[in-house]
Amino acid sequence: MPLFWRIFLLNALVLITATALLLGPVTVSTPVLLTEAAVLTVGLAAMLVANALLLRVGLAPLQRLTRAMTTTDLLRPGRRPAVGGQAEVAELITTFNTMLDRLEDERATSSARVLSAQEAERRRIAQELHDEVGQTLTAVLLELKRVAGHAPPDLLEELRQVQETTRAGLDEIRRIARRLRPGVLDELGLASALKSLVTDFGGPCLSVRHRLDADLPPLGPEAELVLYRVAQEGLTNVARHARARHVELALRRTGTGVQLCVRDDGRGTGDAPEGAGIRGMRERALLVGADLSLGPGPEKGTEVRLTVPVPVRDPDRNGRP
Repeated sequence: MPLFWRIFLLNALVLITATALLLGPVTVSTPVLLTEAAVLTVGLAAMLVANALLLRVGLAPLQRLTRAMTTTDLLRPGRRPAVGGQAEVAELITTFNTMLDRLEDERATSSARVLSAQEAERRRIAQELHDEVGQTLTAVLLELKRVAGHAPPDLLEELRQVQETTRAGLDEIRRIARRLRPGVLDELGLASALKSLVTDFGGPCLSVRHRLDADLPPLGPEAELVLYRVAQEGLTNVARHARARHVELALRRTGTGVQLCVRDDGRGTGDAPEGAGIRGMRERALLVGADLSLGPGPEKGTEVRLTVPVPVRDPDRNGRP
């Protein structure tokens, strides 16, 4: 029976009972006798309890729906309130779940467009840094070298310092260009790109180790880019915020795909809200249907896990994959 009719019939029953008592032989003395007061109190209590139980049972699915509405996060898809209740309530929950499906699809589509445009812009900026700024600084180095060959001895040391500063700037430009668009990822593959990334972040204050399985399944370009960007953002967060001494990057094969793990021994995230970097990692994970989890490590620090599923390819009629 729909919730409307159940509440209506219960209230109607209460009103009919009260009218029957008023029109019937039951009377109330003045002043009220103790037995009459007891009968009225018990009757009123029974009607209130019955009404409360009906409302509690009927509105319980709506309370669950309210909690789901306040906790739903489109960056953590797949969570849906269970469909329960009668008629209108069940239809409302079903409609809400359908709306979530549509919103998640639209969010994934818009995120894919934004990230695609972002990668295209990264590629353009990296190309301009390499071709324009890099070549200009290279020409400056060559000119400084030529001038140093004809400079008087008292200016030679200053020219060498300018050369070293220019050379350091050129190296930094190349490093930025590699981070914007890692050419090694396209040329040598994911494993080599991750090893290069570990080398870039390693230093005297931060020890970075890597463990990469050799028998990784074949991954598409989009999945490899997502894995690389999540690893890059994870290491960046460690270098900037974690105050860690050691960090480990691992890429291993699982039963259904691959799993990337970035684990450090820093101070952890605590109760700090997720920033733009972590939200960006979650959006990238959605593009390839991956699952991203972030939390404390086995001992201390922070652990980022990205599990990327790899679709199984059925063999064709000739038995080839």
